[in-house]
Amino acid sequence: MFHNVKQAFRSPKFLVGFIMFFSLLIASIIYPVISIWEPLQIVTRPGFAPPGRYVNIQDVIQVRNLDRRMILVDVDEYRLGNVVDDADVEQMIDFLETFIGVPEGHLSVDDQATVIYYWQNYYDPTVRHQGMIMAEHNAFIRFNQRLQVALDGTVVIAFYNEDGYLETDPRTAFDTQDFVHMRDIVNVYNFPLGTDNFGRDMLTQMLSAVLVSLRMGLIAGLVATSIGLTLGLISGYLGGFIDDAILFITNLFTVIPAFILLILITYSLGPAGRGVTPVAIVIGFTAWPWTCRSVRSQVLSLRNRDHVNLSKLSGHSMPRIILKDILPYVASYVVMALILQISTAILAEAQLSMLGLGPNTAEVATLGLMMQWSTLFSAWQVGAWWAFVPVILALAVMAFSLNLMNTGLDQVFNPQLRDS
Repeated sequence: MFHNVKQAFRSPKFLVGFIMFFSLLIASIIYPVISIWEPLQIVTRPGFAPPGRYVNIQDVIQVRNLDRRMILVDVDEYRLGNVVDDADVEQMIDFLETFIGVPEGHLSVDDQATVIYYWQNYYDPTVRHQGMIMAEHNAFIRFNQRLQVALDGTVVIAFYNEDGYLETDPRTAFDTQDFVHMRDIVNVYNFPLGTDNFGRDMLTQMLSAVLVSLRMGLIAGLVATSIGLTLGLISGYLGGFIDDAILFITNLFTVIPAFILLILITYSLGPAGRGVTPVAIVIGFTAWPWTCRSVRSQVLSLRNRDHVNLSKLSGHSMPRIILKDILPYVASYVVMALILQISTAILAEAQLSMLGLGPNTAEVATLGLMMQWSTLFSAWQVGAWWAFVPVILALAVMAFSLNLMNTGLDQVFNPQLRDS
């Protein structure tokens, strides 16, 4: 066994495929763990956000000379339309009529410009008018601060005082034309592959989906290889009627296109029954015939070998003969068949998901589901290449690396294909 593994790693094709596959596997295991986002967590507003670095329009800045963090209030967040609504205008009118003496009915909610003009000329935040309670006075001060930000286009840095009120610090005020060093912004988010239409980080989601797709491929590969290996060993060793019956079933599955059969079975399961594991099992159930036929052909050439006949004469049972005298000779082929089954299953899941028959889950994503989502929300039409190109490349890398590993193993274990 160790000698076979050593020989496999001497094959350049197997080594390249192994490095590609396990590099992707390690990245898919580590990155979602260290990422600050969950794989399906919405981190931005819905819409395809291109790759890059992002800062919230209201974020936190580390003021180094004051040694404290403050809220960075951006002018885009507090434009006049967002600061002043009808209720605020009515409150301003009530203040001007009650405390300033503007004639009743002179100002109207529909004429915000006039109301703001009077407010700018007559409101003094340092004056607390008679009859105004302290809470009301503080509320007007805070409203006036927001209004001034929207009107003059400046950006201020504010912080919450001990009473929980938002206040500004004149020492940290700056104009919208000024710059802030990126190292002073606390929350700077990197989206190397942008976000999808739901506003979810594509890189975290894709690498997590790689792991789910590989898990589905492994489950489907084990199911298909187990069924094919078991039926192939029994059919090839026993022969006769059992061989004919198994061969008939195998040919029946071979005549019906596997993908058509896969579509019919997954459709019959319904959305509620199409989980990750059930879909993987169905894929494996439809992919075993060619493994069975190949194992059967090899067992037919092994069952009359001298060591097998010697075991029969020694009175060994059929299971022992199959497991001890025949299976070791087909083990290398079984490993190669498993690798191909995993690759085929991953691509089959992607095809099913593109048709809307893949895993029906909102907890995890697969590469096929990501392709379906990008298609449903027309990523290619809006130019959001980051929503589907990396996914296609991940699928291609997985399939290519697995097939390269299989080719390398075939050159090692098949004398006719060994490089001279």
